[in-house]
Parts: sequence; C-alpha cells; structure tokens
Amino acid sequence: MEEEKEKKKRFNILINKYLFFSVIFLVWIIFFDDNNLIDYNNNKQRLEVLKAQKEHYAEKIREDNRKIEELLTGQEHLEKYVREQFYMSKPGEDVFIVVEVE
Repeated sequence: MEEEKEKKKRFNILINKYLFFSVIFLVWIIFFDDNNLIDYNNNKQRLEVLKAQKEHYAEKIREDNRKIEELLTGQEHLEKYVREQFYMSKPGEDVFIVVEVE
C-alpha cells in the first residue's frame, strides 16, 4: 500500500512537472517569442491584404499599358481619347455630353 502511494506521488509529480513546463512553453510561444503566434497571424492577414493590393495594381498597370498602346497606334485614337476624357472639340463643333442613368 505504502509503495503504491509513493508510485502515485512520483507519477503525480512527474505529470505536474511536465504539464507545468508544457504550459509555460505554450505561453512563451504564443506571447513572448520573436516569432509568436499572434504576430504570425497578424503578418498572415497583412500578407493577404498586400497580395490583393498587388493584384489590383497589376490590373491597373495592364489597363494603363493597353491605353498607352492604343494612344500610340494612331492619330484617330489619340483624338478619340482626348474628346472622351477631356471633352475637347474642334473649332466650330458643339459637344454634347450624354449621361446614362442606371
């Protein structure tokens, strides 16, 4: 009987020791380490936002390159662009702006 109590006591001490150090390790990893889990999650979310911005700006660059290519192809494309974007007209012309209502 006495022997069983001593074994249980040693087992409880070992379990408690390992449990204690495991909890300390987890707290250290989650909060205090240089690569802690909180910073990792924040950086992961920021990375997703930056990837979305990268895709947005890449699309804008492709669109602008298409417009530049269109403007460089000829005088009529340049004239069309200037008339549509800046509402310019030739002397003696009237410009009518039609606004579409959805």
